[in-house]
Amino acid sequence: MVVKNKCSYCGNEIEPGTGIIYALNNGTVLYFCSRKCIRNWEMKRDNKKLKWTIFYNKT
Repeated sequence: MVVKNKCSYCGNEIEPGTGIIYALNNGTVLYFCSRKCIRNWEMKRDNKKLKWTIFYNKT
């Protein structure tokens, strides 16, 4: 069975065989669809303020 994960940063679905799995020291596993998402997460940018993410607030 194929499992599709969601990107931990932008919320898009990740196709099987693509993306990057990032494990933290505390055991948390983060899934990223692209290098763009990883870099923005590392720079601690708020994904609710970026229009290209699913989590963007339209208020």
